[in-house]
Amino acid sequence: MTCSKCNAESTGSPLINGVPAVTLKRAKTGDGAKPEFLSAVVLPGSAMNLFQITAWVPGKGEISLLSGPSLEEAAKIIGSADDPVGAKTFGFGGAFLLPFSNRIVDKLSADKKTVTFSWNGASQTLPASHRGVLPGAIQHAIHGLILQSKADELTVNDKGDKQSVTGVIHGGDFDGRWFSKSDVTISIALEGGAVIATAVVKNVGEKPEPVGIAFHPYFIYPSGQRAQVRLHVSGDQVAEVNNYDDVFVTGKLLPVKGTPYDFTAEGGAPLGDLFLDDNWTNLKKDAEGHSYSEIIDPAAKYGIRIHALSSHINTVQVYSPLDKDFVALEPQFNLNDPFSEKWGDADRGMVKLEPGESVTWKVKLELFVP
Repeated sequence: MTCSKCNAESTGSPLINGVPAVTLKRAKTGDGAKPEFLSAVVLPGSAMNLFQITAWVPGKGEISLLSGPSLEEAAKIIGSADDPVGAKTFGFGGAFLLPFSNRIVDKLSADKKTVTFSWNGASQTLPASHRGVLPGAIQHAIHGLILQSKADELTVNDKGDKQSVTGVIHGGDFDGRWFSKSDVTISIALEGGAVIATAVVKNVGEKPEPVGIAFHPYFIYPSGQRAQVRLHVSGDQVAEVNNYDDVFVTGKLLPVKGTPYDFTAEGGAPLGDLFLDDNWTNLKKDAEGHSYSEIIDPAAKYGIRIHALSSHINTVQVYSPLDKDFVALEPQFNLNDPFSEKWGDADRGMVKLEPGESVTWKVKLELFVP
């Protein structure tokens, strides 16, 4: 791994998959009356996972915005022998998921270790790295193929109030698990008013390939009072699932109007006691194809807005269990289980890249006082 201008804080950081974390950091400005981002911790050794963000929040001071373990604990989890594909690493911080996100459920091998599916007449086999916890839960593939990848090239730029880190992952065909060869470039930029995350996938192989990109951040609500936390998601359809253990799609998209899953109103709707592990689509977009979601904590006078700045972001997955203090809000390209015949003729959201073509996923985070 090479590193240019690596002057962000990394000395003394525990090694993550053999590579130190990089911290982008800026000083608070103004009189503290407005929220602003202060730091971002990125893990080049874990596919540029946006591990932590801190911010100044009026009335709260400096707080962490993402749920997760300490760096020392993460170092023990990432790259561990009992997790060869990195499935545990999407359980904290903000992991990047590609070349597909969420579940792929298809032909399971006799030893239940792999899943085989088809795209454009070609078959591919993936690790069956995940399953529900109930008896009879089915092994399946989940959340892409880069979770254990290290950034081959790393560049950190420090312009005082504006900092960024960029990592390049030469993924190839992901150890024979995908349809062509890919280069992946992931960047995190930190400013007082925004954190911007960008992922670019380029097909550097000789065959076409499908690509889906997503982000899996666990946003904390500072008050800890879940029932009054409000969620805004502009999608007016939600994907039906078989249950909340498997979370396998049925192929039906259900209208949310008049249901507890309607979070389309400006300012959102309270979470109440509604468990969520659901995927919204048919997002309301502006003329440029952009959409946004929000998590609002009225009791903490805190809000975070997640702008989807790529027209290919067509769905939003939300995971919010009743006994945790986070909302995982995931802007993604594709419907869940995007290669399933259950979807019929529906657009699954995977982007087809011909050799030499690339696609960009981009999200901007903003803080506000509701």
